[in-house]
Amino acid sequence: MELELKPLNLPSDNERPFVIAGPCSAETEEQVMTTARELAMKGCHNFRAGVWKPRTKPGGFEGHGEKALPWLRQVKSETKMLVATEVATPEHVELALKYDIDILWIGARTSANPFAMQALADALQGVDVPVFVKNPVNPDLELWIGAMERLNQAGVQRLGAIHRGFSSYDKKIYRNLPMWQIPIELHRRIPDLPIISDPSHIGGRRELIAPLCQQAMDLGFDGLIVESHCDPDSAWSDAKQQVTPDVLDYILSLLVIRDEHTTTEGIQQLRKQIDELDNQIMDVLTKRMRVCREIGQYKKEHNMTVLQTSRYNEILSKRGAQGALCGMSPEFVAHVFESIHEESVRQQIEIINK
Repeated sequence: MELELKPLNLPSDNERPFVIAGPCSAETEEQVMTTARELAMKGCHNFRAGVWKPRTKPGGFEGHGEKALPWLRQVKSETKMLVATEVATPEHVELALKYDIDILWIGARTSANPFAMQALADALQGVDVPVFVKNPVNPDLELWIGAMERLNQAGVQRLGAIHRGFSSYDKKIYRNLPMWQIPIELHRRIPDLPIISDPSHIGGRRELIAPLCQQAMDLGFDGLIVESHCDPDSAWSDAKQQVTPDVLDYILSLLVIRDEHTTTEGIQQLRKQIDELDNQIMDVLTKRMRVCREIGQYKKEHNMTVLQTSRYNEILSKRGAQGALCGMSPEFVAHVFESIHEESVRQQIEIINK
């Protein structure tokens, strides 16, 4: 289905990016107000703070709940910023609206649960506030879109998506893998849906926030949601991924915002070359699949299994090494040939089962 969307109408000094900033958690009234005042002085228009904090393990700070909502109301009254917080249950929605919260977002653990999303959609029936949906913790685009469809069917039309990266057992550079191809595909399928990036949760370290912000802008994202704290090293949660308002202001000042619609004759010629090369790739793949089907027929006649593990491992190893010599990531090349092999196996199974 297509989403029926209305503009978010969030205040911003620039067309792109609009920024939502504030601490991971609302810890104390003093901490919330100090951070908010500093951000407001830097020109921030949208303030965020977590009131209910779903933690991976028990024992961590899980937020003050309703006790902290008057602090956000005070931020709104004093600084004139809009205020935002995360909601995970219908009760959270009811309380957030009671205290005049302007913007709601739904976290990655909640968006992964269709039952929880339907309960939130029912609670938001007829409510006209901007609602952002973070990607599910697992890389499942359909689940992400489904979460937004549930809200949209309930009448929520001021919708946005937050890309916060995806959980992985093997954590190297990032806390959550960006997997940029997923939000890119989301934009291709729903071009009018605003998408903002959460560099704090993707990176997990404050030194990664600046390059991740720039990468999001280079990919045409509409905005950023960044964790900013008046004293990050003393934060009660996610201290390593928060920056001071001064540092955030500096990061934003360095961003290069490019116009995605500007084209020149030079780039059009290069794109024609890409189109021609893509056609050549398709021709080569067609020829490869033809040979694979012949191999499938041979395996059928000689009663051989379709999957030949040693041959498969040989292909991945050789092509990965070739890719590295050609300046490509071995992991990327392996992924390409895994997909090619999967299609080859599918076609050979069809032949064997005829």
